[in-house]
Amino acid sequence: MQPVPEYTLEFFYRSHHKWLYGLLRRHSGCSETAAELAQDTFLRLLIRHQDLKQIDEPRAYLSHIARCLLANHWRRCDIERAYLEVLSQQPERTEPSPETRHAIIETLYRIDAMLQDLPAKVRQAFLLSRLEDVRYADIAKTLKVSERMVKKYMAQAMLHCLRLEDDFLL
Repeated sequence: MQPVPEYTLEFFYRSHHKWLYGLLRRHSGCSETAAELAQDTFLRLLIRHQDLKQIDEPRAYLSHIARCLLANHWRRCDIERAYLEVLSQQPERTEPSPETRHAIIETLYRIDAMLQDLPAKVRQAFLLSRLEDVRYADIAKTLKVSERMVKKYMAQAMLHCLRLEDDFLL
């Protein structure tokens, strides 16, 4: 068997996969989640076309990617749990198909990610206006800004939504 060159993804995988899996197993408490996230970590390296020669501390780099993926995993679990809780509280229990349920959870996850990308006051103004039907004047008082600023925040949030919608449709 021929030795694998040091700066290839295969070398990185062989050298660090077991360690990364163990790290993720300890943090997630689940072997299946750890295996999936370890694979996703190396997939990120592949997708990014990362020049592996430039990585001075491979384990620190892999650990950073893996921890971000784990945080996303927990966030997705929270969103799914919240959706299922709301669904269980509905008067008529209509169970959506697995495909529909997956599509709804994915949509909720995308909305959550979009909201997290907004600056805090923009996000708060958008949520107060759209979810709680609060008037702009009242939002301005809550955020301690002018009503004109609230309008700017809303325009910024709407533009952000439109950009994401365009990305989603492409």
